[in-house]
Amino acid sequence: MRRLLDASVALVNALTDGEARGRHYRAPAGAERVAAVRSALSAGPDLGLGEADRLAATARTLRSVFEAAAADRLDDAALALNALLRETGARPQLDRAAGEPWQVHFHGADDSYAVGWSAGCATGLAMALGSDYAGRLGVCAAPRCDRVYVDTSRNAGRQFCSTACQNRVKAAAFRARRASGQA
Repeated sequence: MRRLLDASVALVNALTDGEARGRHYRAPAGAERVAAVRSALSAGPDLGLGEADRLAATARTLRSVFEAAAADRLDDAALALNALLRETGARPQLDRAAGEPWQVHFHGADDSYAVGWSAGCATGLAMALGSDYAGRLGVCAAPRCDRVYVDTSRNAGRQFCSTACQNRVKAAAFRARRASGQA
Protein backbone atom coordinates (compact mmCIF):
# COMPACT_ATOMS: atom_id res chain seq x y z
CA MET A 1 0.00 0.00 0.00
CA ARG A 2 2.84 2.41 0.85
CA ARG A 3 4.26 2.24 -2.67
CA LEU A 4 0.85 3.09 -4.14
CA LEU A 5 0.40 6.01 -1.74
CA ASP A 6 3.86 7.32 -2.61
CA ALA A 7 3.03 7.00 -6.31
CA SER A 8 -0.25 8.87 -5.77
CA VAL A 9 1.56 11.73 -4.02
CA ALA A 10 4.22 11.85 -6.75
CA LEU A 11 1.64 11.97 -9.54
CA VAL A 12 -0.48 14.65 -7.90
CA ASN A 13 2.49 16.85 -7.06
CA ALA A 14 4.08 16.48 -10.50
CA LEU A 15 0.99 16.61 -12.72
CA THR A 16 -1.43 19.13 -11.21
CA ASP A 17 -1.37 22.93 -11.34
CA GLY A 18 -1.25 24.97 -8.16
CA GLU A 19 1.43 26.32 -5.89
CA ALA A 20 4.60 24.64 -4.69
CA ARG A 21 6.91 25.96 -1.99
CA GLY A 22 5.73 29.53 -2.33
CA ARG A 23 5.67 29.69 -6.12
CA HIS A 24 3.07 29.16 -8.81
CA TYR A 25 3.34 25.66 -10.24
CA ARG A 26 2.23 24.83 -13.77
CA ALA A 27 1.95 21.12 -14.54
CA PRO A 28 4.12 20.08 -17.46
CA ALA A 29 2.65 19.32 -20.89
CA GLY A 30 3.79 17.34 -23.89
CA ALA A 31 7.22 15.74 -23.70
CA GLU A 32 7.82 17.39 -20.31
CA ARG A 33 4.71 15.62 -18.97
CA VAL A 34 6.10 12.30 -20.18
CA ALA A 35 9.38 13.06 -18.41
CA ALA A 36 7.50 13.99 -15.21
CA VAL A 37 5.60 10.69 -15.24
CA ARG A 38 8.82 8.77 -15.90
CA SER A 39 10.38 10.48 -12.91
CA ALA A 40 7.36 10.05 -10.61
CA LEU A 41 6.86 6.37 -11.37
CA SER A 42 10.32 5.30 -12.54
CA ALA A 43 8.73 4.49 -15.89
CA GLY A 44 10.72 3.23 -18.81
CA PRO A 45 11.46 4.95 -22.12
CA ASP A 46 8.46 3.34 -23.85
CA LEU A 47 5.98 5.55 -21.96
CA GLY A 48 4.08 7.67 -24.49
CA LEU A 49 2.22 10.97 -24.38
CA GLY A 50 -1.20 9.29 -24.38
CA GLU A 51 -0.32 7.31 -21.25
CA ALA A 52 1.11 10.42 -19.58
CA ASP A 53 -2.04 12.39 -20.43
CA ARG A 54 -4.20 9.62 -18.92
CA LEU A 55 -2.12 9.69 -15.73
CA ALA A 56 -2.44 13.50 -15.58
CA ALA A 57 -6.23 13.08 -15.59
CA THR A 58 -5.90 10.49 -12.83
CA ALA A 59 -3.69 12.89 -10.87
CA ARG A 60 -6.41 15.56 -10.98
CA THR A 61 -8.91 13.07 -9.55
CA LEU A 62 -6.43 11.95 -6.89
CA ARG A 63 -5.86 15.62 -5.93
CA SER A 64 -9.59 15.97 -5.26
CA VAL A 65 -9.36 12.93 -2.98
CA PHE A 66 -6.45 14.41 -0.98
CA GLU A 67 -8.22 17.77 -0.71
CA ALA A 68 -11.48 16.18 0.43
CA ALA A 69 -9.73 13.94 2.97
CA ALA A 70 -7.68 16.86 4.34
CA ALA A 71 -10.89 18.85 4.80
CA ASP A 72 -12.53 15.86 6.56
CA ARG A 73 -14.98 15.35 3.69
CA LEU A 74 -14.42 11.61 3.54
CA ASP A 75 -17.72 10.97 1.75
CA ASP A 76 -16.56 13.15 -1.17
CA ALA A 77 -13.18 11.41 -1.22
CA ALA A 78 -14.84 7.98 -1.26
CA LEU A 79 -17.17 8.96 -4.10
CA ALA A 80 -14.25 10.16 -6.24
CA LEU A 81 -12.25 7.01 -5.52
CA ASN A 82 -15.19 4.70 -6.20
CA ALA A 83 -15.71 6.39 -9.57
CA LEU A 84 -12.01 5.93 -10.45
CA LEU A 85 -12.07 2.30 -9.31
CA ARG A 86 -15.09 1.62 -11.53
CA GLU A 87 -13.57 3.53 -14.46
CA THR A 88 -10.31 1.58 -14.32
CA GLY A 89 -11.86 -1.79 -13.52
CA ALA A 90 -9.31 -2.23 -10.73
CA ARG A 91 -8.78 -5.84 -9.77
CA PRO A 92 -6.18 -7.46 -7.55
CA GLN A 93 -3.77 -9.97 -8.99
CA LEU A 94 -0.65 -11.69 -7.68
CA ASP A 95 2.38 -11.11 -9.90
CA ARG A 96 5.99 -12.13 -9.54
CA ALA A 97 9.09 -11.02 -11.36
CA ALA A 98 11.91 -13.52 -11.77
CA GLY A 99 13.72 -13.96 -8.48
CA GLU A 100 11.20 -11.85 -6.57
CA PRO A 101 8.44 -12.85 -4.13
CA TRP A 102 4.78 -12.69 -5.09
CA GLN A 103 3.29 -9.20 -4.88
CA VAL A 104 -0.27 -7.93 -5.06
CA HIS A 105 -0.77 -5.60 -8.00
CA PHE A 106 -3.97 -3.89 -9.05
CA HIS A 107 -4.56 -4.09 -12.75
CA GLY A 108 -7.18 -2.24 -14.70
CA ALA A 109 -9.75 -3.46 -17.17
CA ASP A 110 -7.07 -3.16 -19.83
CA ASP A 111 -3.48 -3.67 -18.82
CA SER A 112 -2.09 -0.45 -20.23
CA TYR A 113 0.51 1.32 -18.14
CA ALA A 114 -1.72 4.31 -17.35
CA VAL A 115 -4.81 2.29 -16.46
CA GLY A 116 -2.74 -0.10 -14.34
CA TRP A 117 -1.18 2.74 -12.33
CA SER A 118 -4.51 4.58 -12.11
CA ALA A 119 -6.17 1.44 -10.77
CA GLY A 120 -3.32 0.85 -8.33
CA CYS A 121 -3.26 4.41 -7.01
CA ALA A 122 -7.04 4.45 -6.62
CA THR A 123 -6.90 1.15 -4.75
CA GLY A 124 -4.07 2.33 -2.49
CA LEU A 125 -5.95 5.50 -1.57
CA ALA A 126 -9.17 3.51 -1.08
CA MET A 127 -7.36 1.19 1.35
CA ALA A 128 -5.95 4.25 3.16
CA LEU A 129 -9.36 5.92 3.33
CA GLY A 130 -10.89 2.77 4.76
CA SER A 131 -8.24 2.49 7.48
CA ASP A 132 -6.44 4.55 10.11
CA TYR A 133 -4.68 6.40 7.29
CA ALA A 134 -7.85 8.31 6.36
CA GLY A 135 -6.80 11.22 8.56
CA ARG A 136 -3.25 11.14 7.24
CA LEU A 137 -3.90 12.33 3.70
CA GLY A 138 -3.00 15.99 3.65
CA VAL A 139 -2.46 19.18 1.71
CA CYS A 140 0.49 21.38 2.70
CA ALA A 141 -0.41 24.00 5.31
CA ALA A 142 2.30 26.43 4.19
CA PRO A 143 1.17 29.65 2.51
CA ARG A 144 1.30 29.41 -1.26
CA CYS A 145 1.73 25.66 -1.36
CA ASP A 146 -0.90 23.08 -2.16
CA ARG A 147 1.25 20.00 -2.68
CA VAL A 148 -0.07 16.80 -1.07
CA TYR A 149 1.46 14.24 1.29
CA VAL A 150 0.71 11.13 3.34
CA ASP A 151 1.59 11.56 7.01
CA THR A 152 3.56 8.53 8.12
CA SER A 153 4.89 10.11 11.31
CA ARG A 154 4.28 8.37 14.63
CA ASN A 155 2.19 11.16 16.11
CA ALA A 156 0.23 11.98 12.93
CA GLY A 157 1.28 15.61 13.29
CA ARG A 158 2.64 16.38 9.83
CA GLN A 159 1.34 19.60 8.26
CA PHE A 160 3.74 20.28 5.40
CA CYS A 161 4.64 18.59 2.13
CA SER A 162 8.36 19.02 2.74
CA THR A 163 10.94 20.32 5.17
CA ALA A 164 11.43 23.27 2.79
CA CYS A 165 7.83 24.41 3.42
CA GLN A 166 8.10 23.73 7.14
CA ASN A 167 11.29 25.82 7.28
CA ARG A 168 9.67 28.65 5.26
CA VAL A 169 6.80 28.83 7.77
CA LYS A 170 9.12 28.70 10.80
CA ALA A 171 11.40 31.40 9.37
CA ALA A 172 8.41 33.66 8.61
CA ALA A 173 7.10 33.18 12.16
CA PHE A 174 10.54 33.98 13.59
CA ARG A 175 10.81 37.14 11.47
CA ALA A 176 7.32 38.23 12.56
CA ARG A 177 8.17 37.70 16.26
CA ARG A 178 11.45 39.54 15.83
CA ALA A 179 9.74 42.47 14.07
CA SER A 180 7.24 42.77 16.93
CA GLY A 181 10.04 42.64 19.52
CA GLN A 182 9.15 39.19 20.92
CA ALA A 183 12.18 37.27 19.67
